[in-house]
Amino acid sequence: MNPSLRAAVIAEWRGIPERKMRKDRWQTSADLLPELMQRLGLRERLRETEVIDAWSKIVGEFIAAHSAPVALRDGILYVRVLQPSLHYELERIAKTEILRKLKRRFGGKTIRDVRFRVG
Repeated sequence: MNPSLRAAVIAEWRGIPERKMRKDRWQTSADLLPELMQRLGLRERLRETEVIDAWSKIVGEFIAAHSAPVALRDGILYVRVLQPSLHYELERIAKTEILRKLKRRFGGKTIRDVRFRVG
């Protein structure tokens, strides 16, 4: 016998008004985790970590040795560059190619632009 039907029959037999059953709010962790990460602001941080980890694979060993991604904020990846000459080359020559590779790997919503800073 269905538990809710059983409870209704017993309540009717006793003469007690039937109490309303609460809606079952059970959810799997796979359903809850993305929403929780979004509320806590962790989804962006997780994506930022993925981008920073993939930097050396995307730009190559030489550029990765002389630069480091610092932060990903509002779709803009900020990269610290050690030398002004490398900054010029990255900004003027290699930026479009690096941006294209980043967008292909992480999507256009995650990364919209790359900004290089000397320091």
